[in-house]
Amino acid sequence: MPLKSPFDSIQAWLIDMDGVIYRGAEPLPGAAEFVRTLQQEEQAYLFLTNNATKTPDQSVTRLASMGIHVEVSSIFTSALATAAYLTEHFPPPRCVLVVGGNGIRTAVPQAGFELVTRAEQAELVVSALDQEVTYAQLAEAALAINAGCPWIATNPDPTVPSERGILPGAGSIIAMLAAATGQAPLIIGKPEPGIYDQALALIGANPRETVMLGDRLSTDILGGHRAGINTMCVLTGISGRAEAEAYQPRPDFIIESLPELLAS
Repeated sequence: MPLKSPFDSIQAWLIDMDGVIYRGAEPLPGAAEFVRTLQQEEQAYLFLTNNATKTPDQSVTRLASMGIHVEVSSIFTSALATAAYLTEHFPPPRCVLVVGGNGIRTAVPQAGFELVTRAEQAELVVSALDQEVTYAQLAEAALAINAGCPWIATNPDPTVPSERGILPGAGSIIAMLAAATGQAPLIIGKPEPGIYDQALALIGANPRETVMLGDRLSTDILGGHRAGINTMCVLTGISGRAEAEAYQPRPDFIIESLPELLAS
């Protein structure tokens, strides 16, 4: 099915995942049909997610279980963006203490860095959402940051949507470390412009003909606006309509759900 006007003027799509394509383990209405439509119409798209807990391969498998079939190259995460930033600004070999899930723990060593677990070994600290984090891990990270190690965070999302409700996100990890150190990290993921620049380059897209489709105003919408990209807020995740209508910068489009994008 063709996409409805005025969305047919868009040539490329950057698509958030949590709260847009799925909520927790449950696919959201219209998600599979929306992605198939983009594929059938041969429109450029890239899943651009702040979620650094999973590798692109894991995300592809997760999407496939929901009937959404995409290539690994269609997934770009804040973990990959963070690894690229480290490579450019702190060239390996270096020792990195990571608080985070499998996505960031895979991306960092793949970029040539060594993972360490003790503050005394660390040259850099990277934080992300870790759903199995322990006090001991947080303590080592805090010790390293207090000792002067640069601190980089994959993303600032304070929460993540799930089928059970709103859960703590990577920003909650940041808040704990910030409380222990009195410092703030350098953020790599949305809403920072660098991740958008990398994403646009990957799909060869013009910002003026691209839309950022997301559910979180403070990352997806704000970041898209900063990058000169059209923005579309879908109300199936974090943000509600009243909040989206009042937000500055206001999203270019506000939609209730993905089926609204599809022709009847």
